[in-house]
Amino acid sequence: MTTIPNILTILRCLGVFALAVLLVWPFGDVRLAALIVFVLAALTDWLDGYLARKLNQISAFGRMLDSIADKLLVGVALLMLCAEGTIGGLNSLAAALILMREIAISGLREHLGTKGIVVPASLFAKWKTTIQLVAIAVLIGAPLTWAPATFVVIGLVILWAAVVMTLVSGWQYIWGTRKAWGEEA
Repeated sequence: MTTIPNILTILRCLGVFALAVLLVWPFGDVRLAALIVFVLAALTDWLDGYLARKLNQISAFGRMLDSIADKLLVGVALLMLCAEGTIGGLNSLAAALILMREIAISGLREHLGTKGIVVPASLFAKWKTTIQLVAIAVLIGAPLTWAPATFVVIGLVILWAAVVMTLVSGWQYIWGTRKAWGEEA
């Protein structure tokens, strides 16, 4: 359990709380710190998996924790960006759709896990997560640019592209596992 990849994943989980605080911090501008925390947390998503494979430290606990950390990072970042107004109006639906898919697929994986069926992340789902992280990074960093409104629009366009990928990958999981839903363990 106390492997380098798992420690990185735990740090990512802790970083999520720091990110949440920084995104709504009312005492001065800490947006750059929020962007740095987010980017570092996003990089650990790649690094912990790379190290787990390289050091032969892949574990069921690590896979589970990594999945939780990914969903916490994306979900909390989207929630806080909605709360502080970067994502608003109809664009909030993008955040809602992403959260709905993430929770639904986590529930599906848990259900199938009780039957001894492991549903690994597909390559498409990994790209989906990457696009989500890029969109969120652009949205967090937008106020730090020379054209904040333009970068918010760019971030929102990327976010909606991520929504399409999110829904497609969710459908792939649902369709690919449909025969196993009712089977007994």
